Formats: sequence, structure tokens, C-alpha cells
Amino acid sequence: MTNSNFTLSVTKFNNYIKDIFNSEELLHNIKIVGEVFGISVSKTAIYFSLKDEDSTLPCVTFVSSNLEQIKEGDMVAVTGSPNFYTKSGRFNFIVNSVEPFGLGILFQRFLELKEKLEKEGLFDVSHKKTIPSTIKRIGVVTSKEGAVIQDIKNVSWRRNKSVDLVLYDVKVQGNDAEKEIAKGIEFFSEYDGVDVVVVARGGGSMEDLSAFNTELVARATYNCKKPIVSAVGHETDFTIIDFVSDLRAPTPSAAAELLTKDTKHSYEDLKKQTFRLSRMIENYVADLNFSFQNLKNNVMSLFEDDLIAKKLRLNKIIQNISNNLSNFVTKTEHEFKLKTVELSKLNPLDILALGYAKIEQNGKVLASVNEVDLKNQLEINFIDGTVSALPKE
Repeated sequence: MTNSNFTLSVTKFNNYIKDIFNSEELLHNIKIVGEVFGISVSKTAIYFSLKDEDSTLPCVTFVSSNLEQIKEGDMVAVTGSPNFYTKSGRFNFIVNSVEPFGLGILFQRFLELKEKLEKEGLFDVSHKKTIPSTIKRIGVVTSKEGAVIQDIKNVSWRRNKSVDLVLYDVKVQGNDAEKEIAKGIEFFSEYDGVDVVVVARGGGSMEDLSAFNTELVARATYNCKKPIVSAVGHETDFTIIDFVSDLRAPTPSAAAELLTKDTKHSYEDLKKQTFRLSRMIENYVADLNFSFQNLKNNVMSLFEDDLIAKKLRLNKIIQNISNNLSNFVTKTEHEFKLKTVELSKLNPLDILALGYAKIEQNGKVLASVNEVDLKNQLEINFIDGTVSALPKE
């Protein structure tokens, strides 16, 4: 039943609601227990929510030190009072103090699933596959919206433009997100076109990351035939898939760096290796040249020693020949002198010099008186001249 004659303005209605909260003494300085999620910090206030299995409660605190007690996924007990802001028509629970109250529900479920899967051996190092050293194509399971896929693209192609990325678009949070993520992993498990799979999303609360803390995603990761890199959340965030995967990257960008080789560094490495190889070749050639020179010197030394020995033998032979020739010349000269002496004794001039004369008649040398023709002149040859004479009986 409605009272159509009773009409209120928005302001009057909001003030009426505010007065109800303010007048209810049981609602002042009460303690409420719940799990923290959705923290947001401004200059003057800290906004967050508390939740249990069925409901959520928006909270705000203006005490900056309370931030130390408020962590995503923690179960806390807050003390404060409800407040209704008439201007915006918004309800908040104003928190004066915060204290821990056991473990959060999500975190407790996380620990229970982690313990279960660890006992089954899903985290065993022996099951983990080696990441290939050469990667040409990377399969990425993430949302096509948002910064994650862009970060992976930017980092991968900045480092190596030849790397291909294949995206399997999925929801990364919300209803049925875990089913889509598991299907993406299963798709790449049978897809021969990729070398490795990256499952990625940005940071968030434990509730935001809850899809990656499910048994469905964990078992899909464990059964994947391809190496899987988990790149979920920030460096300080840990999810179940981190423990099952073959490699955990602290962020999606870090995963792209881990799986791509920086071509700039590769080029520098190639230059260094080329320079090193060139130096090795130079040193090898220098060693060969040194060995060759040593061998050459040794051979030349052998040749020189042989030549010196042969030269000595040749000099000895020449000396022997010279000595023999000298002896021969000396002997020949001696014999020649003897012959000369003997011949000089037979020299007519020498005989004539002794006072003898050679007598000729008609061009014939007369050796006997019986050979003289008394009718013709005689030619008497002395050593210093010739005279003619007529013979007489």
C-alpha cells in the first residue's frame, strides 16, 4: 500500500535514511569481520570492501596507518560506524581501526588446493618441460583487451621482430574465466604451430586472479604437451598456475623478455664472435708462419752446414789440385831446366864461343877433311862472323 499524498524530495529522503543510521545506537562502534578486496587509495582516504560468501560491504577509512593492516585477500575485523552520504546517496562503513582475523576465504581455498595438488605431484620438478633455446612462435592465452597483450607484443618485437605471436582470446576474470583459460591451454597443447605457451594477465586482487587458482586451469597446465610459462599478476603475486607451469615469469613483459632473444645483443655477440674468430685465425696463421720460419731456418741451417762441409771438401780438393799442380809445375820446370842445360851444351853458338868454327862448302857442313872440295871456297863460321878461304892441299 502506498501513500500517494506523501511526497519527498531526494534530499529529504536521503536525510531521513541518514537520521535512521545516526539514531540507531546499536550500529555505532561495531565490529565487522570480512575478507578485504578492491583496495583504492586517494590523498585523504583508503577505500576497500569487505566480503563473505554471500555479501559485500563498502568501507572507507581516513586513518592512513590502517593501510598497513589492509591487504588483498586478508581476513580482518574492522571497527566503525555506518554512514550514509546524503549528497551522493552512497552508503559506506567508516572504519576507525583494523585488526587481523584469521585467513581470508579465498586464501584458505588457495592453500587447500595448493596442498592437494602438491601431494598429487603436479608441482614436481621432474615433470617440468625445458623451455626451447630457439623460439620462433609463441602462443599467448590472455584477453585481447587491455595492456597485457600489448606489453607482450611491444617487448617481443622490440627485442626480435621475427618472433610470431598467436593469441587465444579469453576472459581473465569473472564467470567461466577458468573454463576459457583451460580451453586456450588445451588448444595450444595440440597446436604444432607454437614452440611455447604463455598464460598471462595483469595484476589484481586475489579475487581478480581467482581463475588462475582453480583446479581446472592447474590440470590443463599440467597436461599441456607444450612448455608453459605463467605470467600472471605482479612479481609479488603467486597463483596455483605458477607452481604447475614449467616456468614462472614475474610479469607478462618479463615473460616476453625470457622467451625472446635480443637481436641487438645477438648482433653484438656475433660481432664479438667474429672478432674473436678473426683473432684466432690471425694467431693460427702467425703460429703457422712462426713454425714455417723455424722449419725454414732449420732446413737452411742444415743446408748451410752441408754447404760448409761440401765447401770445405771442395777447398780441400782445390788445395790438393793446386798442390799437385804446383808440384807438377815445379817438377816440369826442373826437368825443363835440366833439358835446357843439356840442350845448351849442344848449342852451336856455345861451341863456337869456345873457339870452334863451323865450316861449310856449297851450303853443306863439312865434318871431315875428306869432304873438302879444293876447288871451291870454304865458309868458316865463327861466333862473331864468317870468313871465306880457299882450301890447299
